[in-house]
Amino acid sequence: MLLRGLFAMLLAALVLSACGGGGDYSPKPHGFFRIKFPKKEYQEYSEGCPFVFSYPKYAVIEPDRKAGAGNCWLNMQFPEFKATLHISYDQIASKKMFDELVEDSHKLAFKHTVKASAIDEGSISNPAKKIYGIYYTIAGNAASSAQFYLTDSTRNYLRGALYFNNEPRLDSIQPVLDFIKKDVNVMIKSFRWK
Repeated sequence: MLLRGLFAMLLAALVLSACGGGGDYSPKPHGFFRIKFPKKEYQEYSEGCPFVFSYPKYAVIEPDRKAGAGNCWLNMQFPEFKATLHISYDQIASKKMFDELVEDSHKLAFKHTVKASAIDEGSISNPAKKIYGIYYTIAGNAASSAQFYLTDSTRNYLRGALYFNNEPRLDSIQPVLDFIKKDVNVMIKSFRWK
């Protein structure tokens, strides 16, 4: 009987020491849902604007309806990912206007310097299609992670900026960002002026 009581006390002591004992405990972070990405399939956009490009079938293109938007200002919505690629088009009227548009693109990209950990500029050049521009890759928790402009340097200018419709937390949107950046690259590579 004594042996049984001693065994029960020893077992209870072992269980209690294993369950806590004042160890350092830190809660585990919340996990994120697994994202199922759609198949990459593209279609052509060529509706009433002086340019043509390929965009994914899971995206929806709508005219930009905000005040001051031009005729060929578009919003490429990625509803499944709560992201929008804002596209604005301007016809170049003068060298001064061209310089201002390029400078505005630069300022708008570098406006994210406060939250960005890095901003890289990549040159876009396709003389055969008369397409030139710059692609801005914005790293960190900035509101926009990718911006670009395309121009023929004489008559046409198009700018794009990718935004997510939620708080920018790179660790949670990185897989989606990488997925959508591939679509932006397809758009740029397929882009041509009419």
